[in-house]
Amino acid sequence: MTTIDIDHVSRWFGNVVAVNDVTMTIGPGVTGLLGPNGAGKSTLINMMGGFLAPSNGTVTLDGEPIWRNESVYRRIGVVPEREAMYDFLTGREFVVANAELHGLGAAEAGKALATVEMEYAQDRKIATYSKGMRQRVKMASALVHEPSVLLLDEPFNGMDPRQRMQLMDLLRRMGAEGRTVLFSSHILEEVEQLASHIEVIVAGRHAASGDFRRIRRLMTDRPHRYLVRSSDDRALAAALIADPSTAGIEVDVTEGALRIQAVDFARFTELLPRVAREHSIRLLTVSPSDESLESVFSYLVAA
Repeated sequence: MTTIDIDHVSRWFGNVVAVNDVTMTIGPGVTGLLGPNGAGKSTLINMMGGFLAPSNGTVTLDGEPIWRNESVYRRIGVVPEREAMYDFLTGREFVVANAELHGLGAAEAGKALATVEMEYAQDRKIATYSKGMRQRVKMASALVHEPSVLLLDEPFNGMDPRQRMQLMDLLRRMGAEGRTVLFSSHILEEVEQLASHIEVIVAGRHAASGDFRRIRRLMTDRPHRYLVRSSDDRALAAALIADPSTAGIEVDVTEGALRIQAVDFARFTELLPRVAREHSIRLLTVSPSDESLESVFSYLVAA
């Protein structure tokens, strides 16, 4: 059973802290690393892959340190987010070059290209590839030595729906085989479809951990804020404020609206139209004011 242990790991660049005292264990199966853009996901993956040294703490593979330990690289495959590739090579040449770094050859490269269904374009220059094709050839190069650990940074970027489904099926199979698969994403629905376990990173900190149902429940149960405009804001506020589903209502004179914090999402969504109907109040605007990924993930830090 292959596991990556991250123990009180921090990484800073000058005065910027990218990862802040993160502790987690990534084991066999498919794990989703979820967080908004700029949360520190790529930095964390680079430390797991041996590309970056932790500024503090340790990252180990089955108890062995990963940084500057060539022996563990034979068990790790990495698919980076960045686009930098050797565009003058064909897809096959690129994967063969990576195979040769592991003491392998063209046969293993061909097998990896077949696994990601890139045989049809293997003799084209990478410069002619779409973003989705580049992602798949990077995947082939990461799989060429059949690693027990696969680390993928935003692997679905640029893929069309069919390519996404193919890659998801492949990752599910690898997880079912007992390999340790970690992929990062900032899209919850993407993670839900694939990961049996989720780790959430926000602003470099470890915000939450568990299966996707628990993470989804945390997100749904968080306080929701709404901007509501109506034909009679003050009467509506007076009717809503006494209900336990609301934690606070503010009359925003500048916006000409109410700012409402709802602590019981299901009850409030039923309450608002009923109260408006009973008091003959027309609802002109009902819009969430805190639905950005950043606000959702920030709530998880304190959850």
